[in-house]
Amino acid sequence: MTRARWQSHAAVLASVHNERGTVVTAAAIPDERALQNPQGACIADERRELDNAHFAQTVSAVAALFADAGLGPGGVLAIMLPNRVELITSMFAAWRLGAAVTPVNPALTAREARYQIEDAAATLVVADDAAVEKLRDGPERIIRIEEVTAPAAPAAPPPLKTDPRAVALLIYTSGTTGRPKGVMLDHANIDATAELIVNWLELDGDTRCLLVLPLFHVNGIMVSVVSPLLAGGSTFVAERFDAASFWATIERERPTFFSAVPTIYAMLTSRPGARPDTGSLGFVICGAAPMPRELIGEFEQRFGVPVIEGYGLSECTVCCTLNPLHDVRKPGSVGLALPGIDVGVVDGKDQPLPAGAAGEVVVRGPNVMRGYLRRPEESAQTLRGGWLHTGDVGRFDDDGYLTLVDRVKDLIIRGGENIYPKEIEDVLYAHPAVLEAAVVGKPDAVFGEQPVAFVSLRPGRAIVADDLVAHCRRSLARYKVPREVYIEEALPKNAIGKIAKPVLRERLRS
Repeated sequence: MTRARWQSHAAVLASVHNERGTVVTAAAIPDERALQNPQGACIADERRELDNAHFAQTVSAVAALFADAGLGPGGVLAIMLPNRVELITSMFAAWRLGAAVTPVNPALTAREARYQIEDAAATLVVADDAAVEKLRDGPERIIRIEEVTAPAAPAAPPPLKTDPRAVALLIYTSGTTGRPKGVMLDHANIDATAELIVNWLELDGDTRCLLVLPLFHVNGIMVSVVSPLLAGGSTFVAERFDAASFWATIERERPTFFSAVPTIYAMLTSRPGARPDTGSLGFVICGAAPMPRELIGEFEQRFGVPVIEGYGLSECTVCCTLNPLHDVRKPGSVGLALPGIDVGVVDGKDQPLPAGAAGEVVVRGPNVMRGYLRRPEESAQTLRGGWLHTGDVGRFDDDGYLTLVDRVKDLIIRGGENIYPKEIEDVLYAHPAVLEAAVVGKPDAVFGEQPVAFVSLRPGRAIVADDLVAHCRRSLARYKVPREVYIEEALPKNAIGKIAKPVLRERLRS
C-alpha cells in the first residue's frame, strides 16, 4: 500500500466471467444464472422463493409487461414497494429493456413521492395498495404489485438491451441540504462496483446474504442483491429490520453475511439474551455512518462475528473503501481504498494533504456517478477536477487506512475554534450508559455556535445530563465539552436509519 497523498491499490480486479469466458454484467444476471444452474437458490422473501430458472422467467415476463406499457431504452421505471422479491424482479426487468429504475421510499408522503417520480420523469410505476392510494391522481401508468407477482409468460422474452453508459439507477439523496437530487448511476458504475464487492469480500456460489436495509437505497441494492447474485450466491429479503426476530431469522436462513448501519448494531448489542447461533456468518458489514469502535468491539465479542467497516455514498455507487477480510482490520477506520479506486484528502483549495492531515475526502474511479439528474451546475461543482467531492472530512494513517472525522457541513465553529462533533460523540459512546449520541451546533450570540449533545440510553440504564458532561470533561478540551446534554427516549432517524441531525438542529433553533 502506497503512503502517498492519494491512496489506492494498483491492482485491477478481474471481471466476473461465466463458464464461456464472457464477462457477466448485472443486467445479464437472470439469464446467466438460469443457464448455469437452473434449480439453484436465488432470491426469496417471507412470501415466496425463486430458484434461478423461475427468477429468469419472472424477469422476462415482467419485462414483457413493462414493454407493453411503453417502457423501453431511455425510459424510467419508478418502484414504490417495501422490501420484497417483486421489487428486485421489476428492477432487473427494467434493466433488460434498457430502462432506468428509481426506487421510491414507500414511507414518503404523496407530495414527496410525486416530486421524485416527476423529477425522474418516470412514466411507469410499480406500486402496492398503499402506494397506489398516494399516487392515484398522477399521470403515470400504475402497475399493481399483483401484476408483477405472477405475470403471464410472453410468447418470446424481450431481448436483453445492454449499454454500459445507459443510466441504470436514479437514487435520490435524502435531501438534508435541500430538495432531493437524482444521482445518475449507469450500468458501467453498477458492473464495476459489483465486481469490486464480489472480489474484495470473496463472494461465491456459497454466499447467502440476509438483506435488512431498504431497497430504495443503493446499499441494499448493490451490497445485498446485485453482488451476491453476480457471484452465484443467493439473498433472503427481510421486509424490514426487527430486532426481536432478527436472530431467529439468522438461525433459520443461515446467511453468510449481512450489511447494516450502526443503529442496527447498537440495537442488537443492547438487547439481553443468550448468544444466538451465528455459526453461518463469516462477517458482517457496517456502512452509511461511522461505527464507534466501542460498539464494534462489543458486537464482535458478544456475537463472535467480525465487523467489516467501509465507506461510500450514493454518488460512488455505495463504496470506495473497506477494511480487509483477512489482513489488519482497524476498528474506527473505514479501511483501505478499493482496487482501481483513487481516494484522496484535500484542503479548501483542493490541494492534496499528507497522511495524518484532515481534509475533504475525494474519490475517482469507475464507481463515480455520471452526475445529478438535470443539475449541471451542482454536478460540475461536486465532480470538479475529475474527482467526486464527498463533503466528508477524513484523514489517512501511514498504512493507507481512512478514518472519517465528520461531515464538512457538521463542523461547529465556536469562537473561531473548529469542533468536529464526531470527536465528542466518540467520547459519549465510550460511556456504558449511552446507546446513541449526536452532537450539533447551537446558535450562540457570543461564540457563534456551542456544541450540544443528544443521547439515548441503553435499556435499564439511568444517568443524568450533568454526569455525561463531567464524563466529557475528563477527555475533551474545555471548548469541546457540550454545553447542554439532552437525554432522549430515541434519536430521530432518516429513511436508512442514520441519525437525522437536521431535525436536532431545527429543534435548537425553534
